[in-house]
Amino acid sequence: MTRIGVVTFPGTLDDRDAARAVRVAGAQPVSLWHADDDLHEVDAVVLPGGFSYGDYLRAGAISRFAPVMTSVVDAAGRGLPVLGICNGFQVLTESHLLPGSMVKNDHLQFVCREQRLVVENNTTAWTRDFTAGEQITIPLKNQDGQYVADAATLARLEDEGRVVFRYHTVNPNGSRHDIAGVCNAAGNVVGLMPHPEHAVEPGFGPDGAAGPRTGTDGLRFFTSVLSTLVG
Repeated sequence: MTRIGVVTFPGTLDDRDAARAVRVAGAQPVSLWHADDDLHEVDAVVLPGGFSYGDYLRAGAISRFAPVMTSVVDAAGRGLPVLGICNGFQVLTESHLLPGSMVKNDHLQFVCREQRLVVENNTTAWTRDFTAGEQITIPLKNQDGQYVADAATLARLEDEGRVVFRYHTVNPNGSRHDIAGVCNAAGNVVGLMPHPEHAVEPGFGPDGAAGPRTGTDGLRFFTSVLSTLVG
């Protein structure tokens, strides 16, 4: 069975939710501890949401120095699929696995909402079960969710098709170019602010086409990586 590691840092909140999403998708979740540099032979890694190390200095700034991240960075460079969700996205930017940075929401308030996204890139390890141009709904909850980068970096991301998701209609945090998620050049590392692990089971996710609480768009992130790994 495919093994997907879920990292826990001090202050991580959504590791159990991410592990459940992995299990619902049909893989085996493997707990990875921030102070352990052993990835235990996992086939992919999820960096879940929360407030790692209390978000001191900047969100994700201390986590990048955790022993587990040394191994994640090395393995990602060799093609290991890595998904960073919310705080995990922040850790990926701080670790320079993804370009840009995350800063306070432009309205300086915490935001929690069901968020519509447009799938811009369905060729990454974590998005192959989506359709380019498709609109999906994923829960969003963040305080440091504004994606920023210099003009040259934004142009490169656009030109190379590395914007993976955009906010649809409402930009909830002021992110440049309405960016909700990006990937690395190889497409094995993806980061996004919304939380797909909260939209994997009917009855518990956002509203869907079949009615209230039926949305399961988040599940396809995890089935996508299984499809990628199986080939």
